[in-house]
Amino acid sequence: MFMAMREILPSAVGALIRDARRQRGMTQHELANRLNTSQSAIGRIEGGRQNLSLDMVNRIAAALEAPLLRPTGAAGTPGLRVTGPTKLKGAIEVRSSKNAAVALLCASLLNHGTTVLRNVAHIEEVNRIIEVLTSIGVAVTWLPNGKDLQLSRPEKLDLASLDQAAARQTRSIIMLLGPLLHDETAFDLPFAGGCELGIRTINPHKFALAKFGLDVRSRDNHYHVFVSPNSDAKRRITLIERGDTVTENVLMAAALDTGTTIVNNASANYMVQDLCFFLQLLGVEIDGIGSTRLTVKGVPRIEADVEFAVSEDPIEAMSLITAGIVTNSEITVRRSPIEFLEIELAILGEMGLDYDLSPSYRAENGQTKLLDVTIHPSQLRAAADKIHPLPFPGLNIDNLPFFAVIAASAIGKTTIHDWVYENRAIHLADLKKLGADIQLLDPHRLVVQGPTRWKADNVVCPKALRPAVCLLLATMAAAGESVIHDIYMINRGYEDLPRRLNALGATIESFDEITGAD
Repeated sequence: MFMAMREILPSAVGALIRDARRQRGMTQHELANRLNTSQSAIGRIEGGRQNLSLDMVNRIAAALEAPLLRPTGAAGTPGLRVTGPTKLKGAIEVRSSKNAAVALLCASLLNHGTTVLRNVAHIEEVNRIIEVLTSIGVAVTWLPNGKDLQLSRPEKLDLASLDQAAARQTRSIIMLLGPLLHDETAFDLPFAGGCELGIRTINPHKFALAKFGLDVRSRDNHYHVFVSPNSDAKRRITLIERGDTVTENVLMAAALDTGTTIVNNASANYMVQDLCFFLQLLGVEIDGIGSTRLTVKGVPRIEADVEFAVSEDPIEAMSLITAGIVTNSEITVRRSPIEFLEIELAILGEMGLDYDLSPSYRAENGQTKLLDVTIHPSQLRAAADKIHPLPFPGLNIDNLPFFAVIAASAIGKTTIHDWVYENRAIHLADLKKLGADIQLLDPHRLVVQGPTRWKADNVVCPKALRPAVCLLLATMAAAGESVIHDIYMINRGYEDLPRRLNALGATIESFDEITGAD
């Protein structure tokens, strides 16, 4: 059931249709052909000059492969109005990591006792994984403080009841392979979703987990998984890609394997380290944490009542640092996980950023080193060399997009090279609508010429988390009112970000895309 037609504003729906069409690179003529109507009719619809039946709205949504309305009584499609230019001031704390939280939620399936995860962010990615876990029988409860999650799995999981819709909205569903291969000899998972960053193969997972007897066959929009358990006393696995999720999958598979697993070319990134610390708490022996060679000695069964605090998110820390840079403000970003920001800060220092670091202290997990970063107004210049990511301890791939909006604020020309994802550079080109001078060289490379005189405009969040946040940060520096449509992607990875930025002096208002209500 969709909302009653009297609640729909033709101008609002028309704007959503126009922006969804443009985001998909489709012309009015192409959309008209799909709907067997005229281009002039599409023009009237997008201009809000034609009332639409519910059937027509659904036909357009199908043609665009984009949901335009939502069920009666459900929360609306959220948008943001941002008034700038903004001058920020004060201090803000970094929240816990999205990527660590979803890995730990998946890892809770290894434990037949009670798992309490502390400081879990209320974000859409976490919500999707919780929906999946609940659907297969896991008891998931937010504790009274609203920050901690308690999880308890049944002895037998009900995989036949897995929430397909929730699973398809998250890339993290792929991390159920490692925990489940010890529970089942055959099961199905829907194809992974998440950000639209191009082709993201699961071959590294298939090759690595084959060592544990797992065979994955892809067809009919599902991964069909078959397991032939083996009991090798020692496994040597060399990952063909130093990926975070594949390393996590292997760690979870090895946790319930009584032999010794040696993982070469492992990721040493922050979420992997969090997972290692959690598995150690469960009784799994892991040597080499923080390196690219991990040695794991698993146990036959885990039944422990444990509590573990999710560490702070270095990507959110970089987002907040970028907010200070783009608005030329002085802010302090507290609880920043410095070991995962050192390269980023070194590049920013070379570009002329003036910043101070506090003495370090430990996160609640007792492991991660934190400190406070104070950003001062600075005139940045373009980086001397191209900016590109590398596996940890290099510049984090998820922090690379922020350098596009930073480069647009700097004097000179900067080359950004995203060799990992073939679509993210395209998403970053959306900054041009806000005044950035960006030349897209190919799907992996763009050239940014600064400084930018940011201008307000209406934009649609791309289907990629970090570029979506870059748009939000750029609108804060633009003079006038900008409107950002469909901010699900931002909510997918950030907890209450607009309100927290407002506490620093931003002017960001939420509204409902369909009704227009604040």
